[in-house]
Amino acid sequence: MKAVILAAGIGTRLQPLTDNTPKPMLLVGGRPLLEWMIMRVKEAGVKDILIVTKYLEDQIRDHFGNGMGYDVNITYKTQEETLGTANAFYQASEWVNGDKFLALYGDHYYAEGTLKRLVESHREGEVTVSALQVEDPSQYGAFALEGDIIKQVVEKPPEGTEPSKYANVGVYVFPPDVFRYIELTEMSPRNEYEITDTMQLMINDEWTLRKHDVEPHEWLDIGLPWTLLEANKRAMKDLLTRVEGKVEEGASIHGPVWVQRDARVRSGAYIEGPVVIGEGSDIGPNCYIRASTCLGKNVHIGNACEIKNSVIMDGTHAAHLSYIGDSIIGKNCNIGAGTITANLRFDKTNIEVTVKGERMDSGLRKLGVIIGDNVQIGINVNIHPGVIVGSESWIAPGITLQRDVSGSVIKYFFSDLKEKTR
Repeated sequence: MKAVILAAGIGTRLQPLTDNTPKPMLLVGGRPLLEWMIMRVKEAGVKDILIVTKYLEDQIRDHFGNGMGYDVNITYKTQEETLGTANAFYQASEWVNGDKFLALYGDHYYAEGTLKRLVESHREGEVTVSALQVEDPSQYGAFALEGDIIKQVVEKPPEGTEPSKYANVGVYVFPPDVFRYIELTEMSPRNEYEITDTMQLMINDEWTLRKHDVEPHEWLDIGLPWTLLEANKRAMKDLLTRVEGKVEEGASIHGPVWVQRDARVRSGAYIEGPVVIGEGSDIGPNCYIRASTCLGKNVHIGNACEIKNSVIMDGTHAAHLSYIGDSIIGKNCNIGAGTITANLRFDKTNIEVTVKGERMDSGLRKLGVIIGDNVQIGINVNIHPGVIVGSESWIAPGITLQRDVSGSVIKYFFSDLKEKTR
């Protein structure tokens, strides 16, 4: 068996985090998300992997190379036009070369053993389709079933009309015959070739598509900023303590903490695992680093900061006396001294976030901020829960930020502020 992983998309719902980073390369538990998937594929006994790429594909190719460092064999294929999932899987038609294959999306997180169990359940001559029992299948493709056999795929059925509570989560074992049916698949109303339409063609032609149950803790779609935080928390659940860098005398480490190579934890720091401190990072004296925090490479946390349940990506500096909670900070940002990210509303209701112009309920009572890359934040800035700060933004000192901002808006405001204070 081989594996085909789709990693060509832009990840617009995760912007600004994906402005300069492909979604599968976002940091989760000390590794790119795609690295976790490759680990799970290998665990399932599959070592030949094709990654279908397009958006910022050099980052993926440069990081994983031919897979030798991961004890797998990786090949790449560029999807020249993003014409849907069926078209993306079709890029593998020649490479598969008559073998059955594990078909995956590169923006999912799987718990240990999930793909192994799927592969072991597969029956020759059938299509194996992972399904998750959900309360509201209207946000997914739902299955009409006879026992475990899928008789129809209904894409996003209106609430109350769903044929079952089992939703398609996008993990399959396909025979090579699937490519013949992809060639017959017509373009959907979204102007894409959908793999679910291909599956329906196979059902109509009396192929057996068998449901394989996935539990909620085994699978997560990283499609929204707060799901990245959840994936990070799950990935660090089984973290083991590893000290590859330097921990000074007087620093306190409790629970599992991975201090990567050339990282430094200074005296007085108090760390409650699970925590990942990335390669070359520097944790200043008297810091408090709380559970489920993941710091990327060359991150600097200054004196007397508190960081809680957050992902801070490569090259970002948070100056002294700052608080970052339940937040995601992009690459190469500078967070000025005294910056506070609020993560709880006064009325204790769920935090709402604007995604692609639509206001969404995160389902979380505690959620901080989402900050893009190369953001410069002045001293004593307060940022309200659920605010998104676009990449390249400059935020003037002393501001209380209550609404989302783009780089151009903040740069203009910053310049205007300087003119008024001359």
